[in-house]
Amino acid sequence: MIHCGAVMDQNRRKYCIWVCWMGLLGLGRMAEGGCMEAGKCCKGRDLTCVSKGWRMDREYGTCFCDELCTSTKDCCHDYTQACPARACVVGEWSHWSGCAVQCSPTYRVRRRQVLQEPENGEKPCPNLEEKSGCLEYFTNQGIECGHMYVPAFITTSEYNKERKRRAVSIDLASDTEDSGYCIEFQIESFSPACLTEDRLHARWMLYIRDGYTVCVACQYPAMNVRNHRCYGDGRDAKRDQVLHWQAVGNSKCHGTWKKVREVETCSCPMVHSFIFT
Repeated sequence: MIHCGAVMDQNRRKYCIWVCWMGLLGLGRMAEGGCMEAGKCCKGRDLTCVSKGWRMDREYGTCFCDELCTSTKDCCHDYTQACPARACVVGEWSHWSGCAVQCSPTYRVRRRQVLQEPENGEKPCPNLEEKSGCLEYFTNQGIECGHMYVPAFITTSEYNKERKRRAVSIDLASDTEDSGYCIEFQIESFSPACLTEDRLHARWMLYIRDGYTVCVACQYPAMNVRNHRCYGDGRDAKRDQVLHWQAVGNSKCHGTWKKVREVETCSCPMVHSFIFT
């Protein structure tokens, strides 16, 4: 390598200065290029969105000015300055919509709008729609419905004695109290948790078995004051429709049954006699 300062001959000195000048000019040209000089900043992956210069991976040559160059590591050295990233901005959630279908288990929806799209390699916008389980108990005309989908919350009929005693003590009983009714169900299934219950007040769950007929009484104060019915009694259920029940006191003890008939009073054995709560 020729050191210009060490060359004493005049002609050689001129030649050395010319070589050094050309070298600096070449370095200057290599430093040129990039996204700012090309005036490019493109969406997505665009193979025509190119320039020439140093890349982010410290290689010199063709470099890109599109959004995906940050993941492929072939952006021009000035990409982040020429194409600054902009995060997605979303608005507030809307109010929840009504249920998509009346009187049946369905969903409701809420949405939000994009106020600013993400740019230049920023993360995509978050979810713009959310759904949630939904069940309405009244039609648009105000008629009650959907009760067949409500699980019947049951407990032992022994609890009803204590419930009536407590109602009398606080003067809640009434001479006009509805005498109620009884629904007979045939057990279709039950969860294993029913058979592991060993607490004294919940041992009635141990007597639940597949195929057994049980009686469930609907009595005050579990009865709805508007229609004198208990939720979960399957009053609108079609023949052989599978309904759901859940034991009060152990949320893991639950299962299904089918409605057999409605009678005025229950006549099942005590261990298979329950009440709606």
